[in-house]
Amino acid sequence: MARVFVYGTLKKGQPNYKHMINTAKGLAKFQGRGRTVEKYPLVIAGKYNIPYMLNIPGTGHHIAGEIYSVDEQMLRFLDEFEGCPDMYQRTLMRIQVVEWEGKGSAGETRAAADSILECFVYSTATYPPEWVGLPYYDSYDSSGKHGLSYVLRESR
Repeated sequence: MARVFVYGTLKKGQPNYKHMINTAKGLAKFQGRGRTVEKYPLVIAGKYNIPYMLNIPGTGHHIAGEIYSVDEQMLRFLDEFEGCPDMYQRTLMRIQVVEWEGKGSAGETRAAADSILECFVYSTATYPPEWVGLPYYDSYDSSGKHGLSYVLRESR
């Protein structure tokens, strides 16, 4: 199992969460909530209003999201879903645990609030330079005050 930190449309209550609970795509077990230890710019960009974490450590905000434990099949699905490595790149980042629900099976360590975990995160270093000038967010909600509604793949 691998740990993945999601900050956008794959979180609970967001448009693509259905993929995280679709066991045909693999297993993803919600472990808790966290935020990036380093600051990053989180922008909403492109004609489909997609959330992107730009891989510019030290700029922006500590990004809030959810921590999942996923199996190899789900990790392969997420790589494909996220257009890895062209659109997003999967990298290890340090995530501070804010709230932990994970029960931890044998051999799996429990994380306490405020502990730091290494998680895979889909961020991007391949973005148009003008995205750096977009507003930065610390948390993503597809129906947030930003007014930039995410366009589902099925509707594109």
